[in-house]
Amino acid sequence: MVEEPPSSPLTSPKVKTIMGNDQTENGRVNETTRLDSSTDPSLASPCEHVDQIKDVDPSSEGCAECLQLGDTWVQLRLCLNCGNVGCCNSSKNKHASKHFQATGHPIVQSFGSFDDWMWCYADEQYVTAGES
Repeated sequence: MVEEPPSSPLTSPKVKTIMGNDQTENGRVNETTRLDSSTDPSLASPCEHVDQIKDVDPSSEGCAECLQLGDTWVQLRLCLNCGNVGCCNSSKNKHASKHFQATGHPIVQSFGSFDDWMWCYADEQYVTAGES
């Protein structure tokens, strides 16, 4: 199974993370219990796949395959190579991961949520803004 960012302070609805700075809605800094590249993007080593990032238009407003199936999703991922929109690994169909496995397009960005981060499936780590 292809990994995605863990459900952690990064994906908690009450926490917004910007380049490794966890802040609650009231502005207080939270402690992160596990500090590594899966919970803190600033600790990620450089991703070798950033040269594949393109300026893409989303293929749809939701998970294209789930929409065809009449199914639902939890969160969405935007492929930064071709613009495919797929559902995350918390969704039952995991279409974004399946898209990576079928195409080899490694980098996705959170899509349609308050989060704004990029993830490399190949390296299983965050891609920081300075790398792209």
